[in-house]
Amino acid sequence: MKIKSFRDLRVWQSAMDLVEHIYRVMELFPTSEVYGLTNQMRRAAVSIPSNIAEGHTRGHTSEYLQFLSVAQSSLADLQTQIEIALRLKYTTPDQAQPILELAQSLSKQLYALRNSLKNKRPNHG
Repeated sequence: MKIKSFRDLRVWQSAMDLVEHIYRVMELFPTSEVYGLTNQMRRAAVSIPSNIAEGHTRGHTSEYLQFLSVAQSSLADLQTQIEIALRLKYTTPDQAQPILELAQSLSKQLYALRNSLKNKRPNHG
């Protein structure tokens, strides 16, 4: 399949699925966390597909790699925040497990895409 836009990227689609899961689970968080952990998790989750999309539209591979690196960092932030939510009992292991599995899969996809781009990139680029 020809990639016509970032929407065609499986990694972007997976990141969008993750955002959806995060928003649904956070509906169960205490209202006292609206401006705390909930806000941080939303920002981290939304950052992932946003950076994939922005990087894909850049003209240079080095810029794309930088945006994918930011997406990977946001994913690590989100994974940590999910663990915090578990420890604080804002979510249950049954609710968090599918999210953590999707996050792990997404991490592998991001690394694979980054490695593919690095291997395709000229040494000077």
